Amino acid sequence: MVFYNGDHLKEPLSNTEKIPNIDIGKAYDQRYINADIHYENVANLADFFGRNMPIHHHDRFYQIHFFLNENVHVHLDEASFSVQGPMFFLTPPTTPHAFVTDSQTTGHVITVRQETYWKLMNEIDTVHPPKSLNTPLCVELKPEINKIAEHLLSLLAFMAFEAEKFEKPYNCVHSALLQLILVDISRLSENHSPEQNTRKEDVRVFRRFNEMIESNFKQHAALHFYTEQIGVTEGRLNNICRRLTGQSSKSLITDRLMQEARRLLIFTLSPITEISYELGFKDPGYFSRFFSRSEGLSPSDYREQKLDRKPST
Repeated sequence: MVFYNGDHLKEPLSNTEKIPNIDIGKAYDQRYINADIHYENVANLADFFGRNMPIHHHDRFYQIHFFLNENVHVHLDEASFSVQGPMFFLTPPTTPHAFVTDSQTTGHVITVRQETYWKLMNEIDTVHPPKSLNTPLCVELKPEINKIAEHLLSLLAFMAFEAEKFEKPYNCVHSALLQLILVDISRLSENHSPEQNTRKEDVRVFRRFNEMIESNFKQHAALHFYTEQIGVTEGRLNNICRRLTGQSSKSLITDRLMQEARRLLIFTLSPITEISYELGFKDPGYFSRFFSRSEGLSPSDYREQKLDRKPST
């Protein structure tokens, strides 16, 4: 089991106010607004937010991401590392985090209001609540040799069943399952070795690149546009991106464009021609070819396939 704990960070970010706070209830699913505990599967969130999730945080919410397969690149505060699924990482409120997953990665995401999380933690151990569950945490699971990891994955499967089969799962069921999940996480975190940190300067370059992608991806700017403003060579930027995400710098720009295309196709009724212009394509036909090369489906076929996966509001 490979483990990372936020206690090993040398210094926190100097100004988290510059890092966007994503209010899930407003940005994705209104069920989050009043829910104390919310479950979602990774595929649905990836359809909306994409597989390359830039740095962000969640005010007043804990989140636990569980990825069941493939390699996952995770960034917590100033630390960056790669972990093979199954794995999970936990982020307390306001903890800056980002991650990149493969297209075939599956898993679960649990979002918990901080007051509910504290209550459950205090009930686990009223005298000495596990400190590790109040700091950033990342663990590689090995269920084939660890019975606790195996048990944790079975609890997640039960929570997924409850969320997917019942439109309004009983709060007591989710609460009981989450408390058992937290117990397993606490036990898994008792014996660990710290993960090696990546160079902080490389993490900062990567964050700046992602910020620029977010502001400019519709302009279809060449890579030198980004490197000149960041102040690095194209070779260095590409090396940083490959080390931190397993992808080239150009593919990250393409992924962001594809993420927005998928989002508009699924969550709006805009005509495909209008979507192509909104994304900066001058020729709708070229947009269709671009989308088909990346997704393996035409925009219209993709929209038809995904219509029934739009989250309820």
